[in-house]
Amino acid sequence: MTVDAALREQILVFQRNEISEHHIYENLARQVRSPHDSEVLQRIADDELRHYQSWKGFTQTDVEPSRVMVWFFTLISRIFGFTFAIKLMERGEEGAQDSYAQLRGVIPDIEAIIHDEHDHEEALIELLDEERLRYAGSMVLGLNDALVELTGALAGLTLALQDTQLIALTGSITGIAAALSMAASEYLSTKSEDATKNPLQAALYTGTAYILTVVILILPYLLLENYYICLVLTLLAAILVIALFNYYISVAKDEPFRQRFVEMAGLSLGVAVFSFLVGFVIRRFLGVEV
Repeated sequence: MTVDAALREQILVFQRNEISEHHIYENLARQVRSPHDSEVLQRIADDELRHYQSWKGFTQTDVEPSRVMVWFFTLISRIFGFTFAIKLMERGEEGAQDSYAQLRGVIPDIEAIIHDEHDHEEALIELLDEERLRYAGSMVLGLNDALVELTGALAGLTLALQDTQLIALTGSITGIAAALSMAASEYLSTKSEDATKNPLQAALYTGTAYILTVVILILPYLLLENYYICLVLTLLAAILVIALFNYYISVAKDEPFRQRFVEMAGLSLGVAVFSFLVGFVIRRFLGVEV
């Protein structure tokens, strides 16, 4: 088939995306530990190479992959996991699917290409079984409990103690003790209720999420002296953590972002406001001074 200059340029873009994704999936296939996941990723990589060859049949031109794209998604996979990287990459491909659809009647067998691009890859992606996503519930438990409990505690301590060092010390002790308690509870809960997960790993994910959240929330009190500014920064940090984590879950597990974000943010901030008022009552009306 002969293609005009404009169509050729469009197909060259498709080619570049396909060969870039081929290299990304090959990198991921080499990185993962699970033989099953490695095999699935390699199958997707082979599909992407086949798609590249299909488009090359129209342009008769070889195209280099986007080194930036390959580097970026390979890095993202190392930090956030290969499932997140793949789902994020596929989200960016939604525009490409629309572009393919516009070629109906122009490119022979375009329907087969569209079907293969979308349905086949989605089916393969669903076969992936990444450990950290199986323990997402444990991470949510640790993160959510730390955000609700510690933002509330820090808000109350801010007005009751009015000393950043004391607030940081008290908050750290409270946070670490609560993290150990939550990890132990998750261990016992998983051991008795969920035979599909390792209780020790579930406890580790819960405790780690809790501890990391504690560090982020207490950090302003360790760096600054104005406790009111520290409280504002802590609440902003809590909202940012909630937003980032829920975005991660929404991409990796195809769950709605807004509802989860509003629910978690509202709960954390609501508890913080109530605790701040409790601190005010204790200090002002009960005559407790530090």
